[in-house]
Amino acid sequence: MKSFLAKLLLAFTPVLAVLSPSAAAADTWPTKPIRFIVPYPPGGPLDAVARMLADKMKDGLGQAVIVENKPGAGGNIGVAAAARSAPDGYTLVMGAVATHAINPTLFPKLQYDPVKDFAPVSLVANVPNVLVLNPNAASKLHIATLPDLIEYAKKNPGKLNYASGGNGSAGHLAGELFKMMAKVNIVHIPYNGAAPAQLGLLAGETDLMFDNLASASANIQAGKLKPLAVTTARRAAALPELPTMTEAGAKYGLSGFDINTWFGVLVPAGTPAPIVARLNGEVVRALRMPDIKDKMAHLGAEPSPTTPEQFASLIRTDLKKYAAVVKASGAKVD
Repeated sequence: MKSFLAKLLLAFTPVLAVLSPSAAAADTWPTKPIRFIVPYPPGGPLDAVARMLADKMKDGLGQAVIVENKPGAGGNIGVAAAARSAPDGYTLVMGAVATHAINPTLFPKLQYDPVKDFAPVSLVANVPNVLVLNPNAASKLHIATLPDLIEYAKKNPGKLNYASGGNGSAGHLAGELFKMMAKVNIVHIPYNGAAPAQLGLLAGETDLMFDNLASASANIQAGKLKPLAVTTARRAAALPELPTMTEAGAKYGLSGFDINTWFGVLVPAGTPAPIVARLNGEVVRALRMPDIKDKMAHLGAEPSPTTPEQFASLIRTDLKKYAAVVKASGAKVD
């Protein structure tokens, strides 16, 4: 019997040798600092939240989590760098609705696959978008509500315009979806970035904009922008009195209107499942901390921890949704 067991163990030794490095790596990970790529410049809500997470995660992981900004090409440069990294748990990336749902249709020569090249860890946050008007334009045109806006646009096709941060940006696609669903004609005015677009709106160069709530909230509170509705399926915690597009515009065809800015943590495909699970636990733990919730609320962001499977499902769903909107808008970036 002993001889038989010895032979059986010897037969499985090559298999154990193949499996053991990965298992051992997961058991001892992490043994060095972890790189956390943010594919956008410093200073925005996504970057701020990434730095909050990095600070909280270092305690649970026992290693520093170092944020590295790699902006460019709408987030594609940093995400592509993450996709090419070793799947060993030492490279994280903060992906977003742009990089993992919009850009794959918008950019014909993308250097990564948003599904095949990544293992989702957890969604981190949702940031509602909000439809805002220049107050002077709203007063002059007697627009106080979303129905007022739609009625005016229907009676005056092509006379209103809306600003965005550029062709294919979240604000552009929200505007195109609004036009499609409400059947109105509003002229798109693209700017070189969301900040210049908002400045143009404040200066009266444009009439309205689908802006990120995190960047619009201060001007809304100051009365410099007039909000009409949030673009998400649910009302925003930061502006609970403001209706959703569906609530305010259901009779005009806007039922089901749901566009927001989300971002979450991913790692290169092939990262061992135990490491992905450990990272998920650390992200979820951090997002449930009261101080993180408070800081994110000031940014207009809503903590949204998920399982890896739930985050993967969101990416697949939004890839289909935004592909339809991008194709309908005709937007392309070479």
